[in-house]
Amino acid sequence: MLDGAVAWMNARGNTEQWGTTPYSQKPGGPARVLRYTTENTPYVAERDGTPVGALVLDSGPSPQMPIPPAGEPERYVRLLVTDRSQAGRGIGTALLARAAEETRRAGVDLLRVDCWAGGGGELVAWYRRNGFIPTESFDSDGWPGQVLARRVG
Repeated sequence: MLDGAVAWMNARGNTEQWGTTPYSQKPGGPARVLRYTTENTPYVAERDGTPVGALVLDSGPSPQMPIPPAGEPERYVRLLVTDRSQAGRGIGTALLARAAEETRRAGVDLLRVDCWAGGGGELVAWYRRNGFIPTESFDSDGWPGQVLARRVG
């Protein structure tokens, strides 16, 4: 799905968000996916037994990103990706609803995520439509980012 997302973005002229190299060929890419599935909490959406989306929850932002901890208990969406052939079918929204449910179940009120803020802000707008509010912006080596938060309690 990650390789497919890179190809989908590139086909639409977006080479800045995740670059042009397939995720599976990026230095550290496969190791990051392995960490996500073994050290974090992954959720996989399926349609007719086929994976069509994935979300990874953690207890805070990636230490590799210039994002400070929230200063209170939180759950953090480290990864959200969907099969781009299934775009527009609500898979990402359903995975975010699951993240909110799991955050509440853990007795935590704050769910946060960060995303690419370039390209006219379309991704930020999508998270806003899903109940998140932009908090702080950041720059990671020329990559414009936005942190968003949602209270789920």
